Amino acid sequence: MQALKLFGKNDIRLAEAPVPSISDNEILLKVDAAAVCGTDIRMWQNGYKGVDEAHPLILGHELAGTVAEAGKNITSFKKGERVALAPNIGCGICVRCVAGSPHLCDSYKAFGINMDGGFAEYTVVPEEAIRQGNLMALPEGVSPAEAALNEPLSCAYNGFLKCDVKPGDYAMVVGAGPIGLFHAMLLRMAGAGMVILNDISEARLADAQAIVPGVVAYCGDGLEGFVRERTGGKGLDVAIVACPVPAAQSAMLPMMDYGGRVNFFGGIPADKQPVAIDTNLVHYKELVLTGSTRSSTAMFRKTLGFVSAGLLPVSRLITGEYRIDETPAAFESAKAARGFKNVIVF
Repeated sequence: MQALKLFGKNDIRLAEAPVPSISDNEILLKVDAAAVCGTDIRMWQNGYKGVDEAHPLILGHELAGTVAEAGKNITSFKKGERVALAPNIGCGICVRCVAGSPHLCDSYKAFGINMDGGFAEYTVVPEEAIRQGNLMALPEGVSPAEAALNEPLSCAYNGFLKCDVKPGDYAMVVGAGPIGLFHAMLLRMAGAGMVILNDISEARLADAQAIVPGVVAYCGDGLEGFVRERTGGKGLDVAIVACPVPAAQSAMLPMMDYGGRVNFFGGIPADKQPVAIDTNLVHYKELVLTGSTRSSTAMFRKTLGFVSAGLLPVSRLITGEYRIDETPAAFESAKAARGFKNVIVF
């Protein structure tokens, strides 16, 4: 089979690999769709611990497929069944896993991160992933590509849940990439009275408005004044920073109303830390600052339900489809921020 492997920093290659064999308690998944993520691009550009010429890794953690073979002890899935896959697998027994947060498990594993992933014709779903519910039947009306996009959507939902969004809230998302658009969709679905989308690219904002109708776009240096004007001087109830820029995080607090909730979604590179935050604003305005990373299996299932119900048209974000042998081109397109989501379809 063909697979896209990471061999080290700036070194990804299409390579032939044997179709994996499975045990009696595993599933061989024929990959139907796998989407390119910003994490894939960072791993490609920066390398990843434990990955080298002698220990390559098949990338891809946003994927869906069809059961090609089920081990003889598998009773919950059968050959030919189309499935979605939540990529984060916890140990299943630690405090965080038992509390429903396997994505925060200290020893978590994830497809395409520290185990082989979905940029290949086949991948193995291990016993613990099946037992813990990471694999689920693809709901009626959801395509494999949409199921692949559900992974980043569920990550956005993790941050959304921490913001206590109420109908009528004034909200803003900084960053009009795929994650920013998912946040805007969730805020609109929750009944936010206004959703402002901010980005440094006017062209990207125009594309975003076509994908998420009703958002208010702003590009420029007078963001705080614009927010004050559009909220009647009140300020924001919710702000989500979906870009890895320290200045964007620092700039949020002065724009918040009393009791405002801020989610720092994008991680900041270590060499750009620490980020300056005015803690007096947190104190006197009783602001709530939150962070979020990855998503749990429960969140993944919840957002898959939103997609199935037609509440979130995630397919609008698919702006490029590629064959497995075109995967390097898909990576180059994602690196250059052309379009929004690039999907490998099999």
